[in-house]
Amino acid sequence: MTHHPSTIDPATLRAQLTEGRTPRLLDVRTPGEFATAHIPGSYNVPLDLLREHRDELRRHLDEEVVLICRSGARATQAERSLAAAGLPNLRVLDGGMVAWQAANAPTNRGRPRWDLERQVRLVAGSIVLASILGSVFVPGLKWVAAAIGGGLTVAALTNTCAMGMLLSKLPYNRGASCDLDTVVCQLRQESQPQQDSPARNRR
Repeated sequence: MTHHPSTIDPATLRAQLTEGRTPRLLDVRTPGEFATAHIPGSYNVPLDLLREHRDELRRHLDEEVVLICRSGARATQAERSLAAAGLPNLRVLDGGMVAWQAANAPTNRGRPRWDLERQVRLVAGSIVLASILGSVFVPGLKWVAAAIGGGLTVAALTNTCAMGMLLSKLPYNRGASCDLDTVVCQLRQESQPQQDSPARNRR
């Protein structure tokens, strides 16, 4: 049975933030993506960190939680993980940061970087192209292209991406330090709008 998480659209979330009814905003993208653009007041909890420490994070998430990523796919994976840990009141930002920025909603911006999905397209496309061209001289290389195609098919069917997870660990995507202790420390602090840290930014 396919799991369909509860969602919230950008307009509704923006209205809640304006009215002061602020849910806990968890952005599960890489620190590099988060530094490029994020919703003011959101916490950066990368998906791999969230999955590994979901039970500990769950103890610090008692209120309503909205999960955010670029387009919604990673946030949906995060929702499944936290729901399995017994956390209620979870919603996914419908359309992710793409929809949020398209609605001209408030966004903290930093140095532009390529998002993870674009990096995956570049790496996968480059490998396929090089394999096909190289197969003119080494016929067996065509199977490398086939393997990449198969991996992308599995990624689409399962809504996961092994290549994306690998790329997320590169220094380019790690950005500022974002470890469990930093995240937990920030989650414990209920309201400090003047604070600016790698895990939560209010600028």
